[in-house]
Amino acid sequence: QMQLVESGGGLVQAGGSLRLSCAASGRRINSYAIGWFRQAPGREREFVSAITWSGGTTYYADSVKGRFAISRDNAGNTGALQMNSLRPEDTALYYCAAGPGVRIRNSNEYTVWGQGTQVTVSS
Repeated sequence: QMQLVESGGGLVQAGGSLRLSCAASGRRINSYAIGWFRQAPGREREFVSAITWSGGTTYYADSVKGRFAISRDNAGNTGALQMNSLRPEDTALYYCAAGPGVRIRNSNEYTVWGQGTQVTVSS
């Protein structure tokens, strides 16, 4: 059974950068799509970015396009989300998830979730 652990969150000033990592254990992640979602207080969980199992196709929410970059290292059994030009509205708990990658923007598609890592962007 796969487990996912996120890391790399923290407090950063607006305009700064953070790199989130997602480490998989218990099973190889190379046959799964990886998705990143976030949830701010009082708001629903929202799609941020996703990458297909091969890494050949990436997807982004309009709000992060051009600022965030998703990647994966199948040999290392990890995923990552590079976040640049951070804004206060990016403040949220960020989750990585693994799933079959059919409805890749839909959180219901994902069967394995990490515990989340907090990102706080100050103005």
